[in-house]
Amino acid sequence: MKPIVKNIMAVIAGIILGSIVNMGIVSISGQIIPPPEGVDVNDLESLKSSAHLFEAKHFIFPFLAHALGTLVGALFAAKIAASHKMKMAMIIGFFFLLGGITMAFMVPAPSWFIFLDLGLAYIPMARIGGNIGSR
Repeated sequence: MKPIVKNIMAVIAGIILGSIVNMGIVSISGQIIPPPEGVDVNDLESLKSSAHLFEAKHFIFPFLAHALGTLVGALFAAKIAASHKMKMAMIIGFFFLLGGITMAFMVPAPSWFIFLDLGLAYIPMARIGGNIGSR
């Protein structure tokens, strides 16, 4: 298999695996830290109208989902890439960062969470995953 094809497949696989980790964590979060009473976390309008009810504890799992999804996706991409392992990991980080920026505009969240999430959950985690996966 040509290195460029293997690298493209590594990025696609990293995005898929990172997304699975992200969604897995998000799907169990409500069982560990239930959302405020009457909030449907699967309905954007419910989230917007109830944003003021969320406490800091409700943002733990979204942050973990974003950080761990990016970390796992980047690590996997770096591990299976044929070359440019750190670049493949960083592509994963930028992909998920774009998703995070999009969600920051769509889903209401406090400024502190948006800064924490966009600043620490994506590029730093991709860098760590790339370092581990490049070994």
